[in-house]
Amino acid sequence: MTDPLAPLLSLPGVADAANAAKDAAFQVHRHRVNLRGWATTAAEASVRAARASAALEGGPTEIPSSGEVSDPVLAGSLRIAEALGGLVGTWQRAPLQALARLHVLAAADLTSEVGRPRVSGDVSSRLDLLASLVTGGTSVPAPVLVAVVHGELLGLAPFDVANGVVARAAARLTSISTGLDPKGLGVPEVACLRRSAEYEAASVAFASGTLEGLAQWILFVCSALEAGAREAKSIADAALTG
Repeated sequence: MTDPLAPLLSLPGVADAANAAKDAAFQVHRHRVNLRGWATTAAEASVRAARASAALEGGPTEIPSSGEVSDPVLAGSLRIAEALGGLVGTWQRAPLQALARLHVLAAADLTSEVGRPRVSGDVSSRLDLLASLVTGGTSVPAPVLVAVVHGELLGLAPFDVANGVVARAAARLTSISTGLDPKGLGVPEVACLRRSAEYEAASVAFASGTLEGLAQWILFVCSALEAGAREAKSIADAALTG
């Protein structure tokens, strides 16, 4: 059976960028702190990822000192962060079910229409194709699959609200489930926030479907994964000296 994503590896720079992202993630997992104390650093990474993802969706980044979050976007992103680890198995077996759950968590305070993708256009068929890729329909390197999952969900916008939060969470699930970042130590969401204009432009380029656009997006995602690994190293270094 032909791998539908295999041609992406021939795009200029993609194979090298994917290898660099994989190496960066591997090195973070070999950090002295992360060999044993990874649960603490992963928890910090998860919160940073949630805050950055919420900010990209228009929410605040700061969690009130009281711990009570009233902003619906940030609250949803934090709910996802808390639940993500328990969704890895579902993502591997039944990704559409996991997507529905992600939307329930992200949008519970935003709309009553939670967990149900739009029925218009080709939403259903494109989600089915994405699900087939996640469940073994491709053998491309993990960073490339992460990029495709992330970009497709951003471009398709299958739900009425909170699509960005869901897309970034699904990308994070893909990083974990493929073994690229099995402990969830990386924080590529922070890189996306810091380079938000570039992130948006690359997403639009991916949605265009041109070879140049596909390459632009995948290279951006791979560079964000590398930056996310550097963020993870800073978390681990702080834990070492703290």
